[in-house]
Amino acid sequence: MTDMTILLVDDSRVARMMTGAAIMRLRPNWRIVEAASGEEALAAAAAAAPDFVLMDVNMPGIGGMAAATYLRRDYPQAAISLLTANIQDPIREQADRIGVGFLIKPLREDALAHFLDSREDPS
Repeated sequence: MTDMTILLVDDSRVARMMTGAAIMRLRPNWRIVEAASGEEALAAAAAAAPDFVLMDVNMPGIGGMAAATYLRRDYPQAAISLLTANIQDPIREQADRIGVGFLIKPLREDALAHFLDSREDPS
């Protein structure tokens, strides 16, 4: 698979570091772009056109669900998944409605690998 860009969005720097390290173990040649809020995610996506997005739900400002909705609209080919400890059914149902995946924190590496395998190489 060619090198891809993944946008990693979480207001917790530690969570971004841990998830980023897991991504690097699985896909060492991929580019990781980080954002700490929904607003930063939208700006980063405009600059990087991500192939994948991992998005926390609970963040200040534009929350992850709203940001994921905008990203789904603007980057329909991107594989987008929420990454959250909030496992309530309404959150899962809303993710389904907007067409994004759902991964649970703490993130298991096998679940991350499955997500990263979810989109075929476009080339």
